This record gives sequence, C-alpha cells and structure tokens, in this order.
Amino acid sequence: MTSSPLLTSARLSLIPFGPSHLTDRYVAWLNDPEVVRFSEQRHRRHTAETCQAYVASFAGTQNHLWAMVCVDPDLGHIGNISATVDGPNRATDIAILIGEKKAWGRNLGTDAWSTAQDWLLGAGGMRKTTAGTMSENLGMLAIMRKTGMIEEGRRRAQFLLDGREVDLVLSAKMSPRRVS
Repeated sequence: MTSSPLLTSARLSLIPFGPSHLTDRYVAWLNDPEVVRFSEQRHRRHTAETCQAYVASFAGTQNHLWAMVCVDPDLGHIGNISATVDGPNRATDIAILIGEKKAWGRNLGTDAWSTAQDWLLGAGGMRKTTAGTMSENLGMLAIMRKTGMIEEGRRRAQFLLDGREVDLVLSAKMSPRRVS
C-alpha cells in the first residue's frame, strides 16, 4: 500500500488503517444489516480472517485505507474510508463505512469525506474523485452533494434492495488544478 498520510480535521483523524483497528467491533459492523444496508457488503458474512484479507489487499498498491478516529474519546474509531486509485488517469474512487451508530447524524462522514477528498485532489495528486451509491442512500447522497460532487450519471435498476430495483448514482468532483 502506498504510504497513506495521517489526515486531520477539527473533529477527527484519518489514520492509516493498522492492526489495532481490526477488532471484533469492526467485524461486527460489517455483519450488522443496518450498517451495511446500502453496501454490497450486505451479501457476505465477515470474519476476522476476511477482514484481514481485505486490509492485506491494499499492500503493494496505490490505494489508501484510513480508519476514521474521532477526537471525542467516547466515539473513537467510527469507521473507515478508502480510496481506490487509478494512477495513470489520476482518478480515485472513494468509499466510506461508518459502523459506529453513535456517530451517525453528526456530519462526521461529511467531515471525513471532505478531508480525504481535499487531500486526494491536492497533495495526493488526483485530478478527479468519484463515488457511487444507491439512490435510496440519502446520507451518502448528502455527503456527495455537500462536498461538491456532481452527479455524472445513473445505472438504472442496478441493485435489488428489499426486493425492489434501485438505481446506482454516480458522482464526481474535479480538481480545480486539473489537466485540461
């Protein structure tokens, strides 16, 4: 894995994901149907071993995996944010999981997303960040909108959620210093 920098905001730090973050609590988030409701993780059963394999998949790549750790000690590690880098095109796809339900509704996801996205489009050298989510994932749609992402398109009826067809919303943000 490319050396991911420590990134900070007033309310949280994005810390390169390490062994101390791979806890039973982390595994439990991935197996909680409410936490993964809008994620393709909902189709899998996770164990410490599958999570270790996921973390190991970042080794030797340009990709980043950060643990989101709140300044508030009552919250601590609340989730993760990753960036899958397409180096030749200087583009990256960002994903987020907030597993700690006590952190929901506090705009910490927006804070983390903005912190990662600003670094990626600045010192991280990317010209474009992208993301996708289900059209019913109102929290993620709000994060994308608040951080300046623009909807680029949709894949109609891409997912089945509770037996209903749901669109995939694709959004992006370009660096102001991008190559023309």
